[in-house]
Amino acid sequence: MDFAARRDALVDRLTEREDLDAATEAAMRAVPREAFVPEDVRDRAYQDTPLAIGEGQTISAPHMVAIMTDLLALEPGMDVLEIGTGCGYHAAVTAEVVGAEGVASVEYHERLADSARATLEAEGYGDVSVRVGDGKAGWPAQAPFDRAYLTCAASKLPTDVVEQVRPGGVVLAPVGDDSQRLVRATRRADGSLEREDHGGVRFVPL
Repeated sequence: MDFAARRDALVDRLTEREDLDAATEAAMRAVPREAFVPEDVRDRAYQDTPLAIGEGQTISAPHMVAIMTDLLALEPGMDVLEIGTGCGYHAAVTAEVVGAEGVASVEYHERLADSARATLEAEGYGDVSVRVGDGKAGWPAQAPFDRAYLTCAASKLPTDVVEQVRPGGVVLAPVGDDSQRLVRATRRADGSLEREDHGGVRFVPL
């Protein structure tokens, strides 16, 4: 199965449809999604759909990972907090842009965290930091961050996560319970947030 060709074909479609930034496009082409999904669904790695990864969690659809990467406006050398490591795929895409040492990820499920660490290491992203914990608390010891994003839906932006982002930094998250919206919030110098709504989404809950 030619995963590289499938990956390129998918990213070609996403780039045309979503007008992806060059850095996002390059990251999506670089990360082998097939390495991060369970073996029994590996043949579906390049369908543009979420896939189950266990513990009631999913790997996001490629288009959503690409859109979120674009909205974060990542740059090399940034420090980024991810809430919800899952299988590690989204962290790897982020690492392709900012550098693996700049990514800190929090996962609630120990089994998923262990598996993600192993896959990230095997695929060359071993400098991504992963810890097990409550994502709502962020990662105080690694703060402050330039960017933070959630790969799971919160009823509101977690206060601790917001406060761990530098002034001028960005928090991106699916927000809502039954009805979720993708919210991009820029933290002002006084700690308040400038919010943008980027449409309806559907994520597993935080």
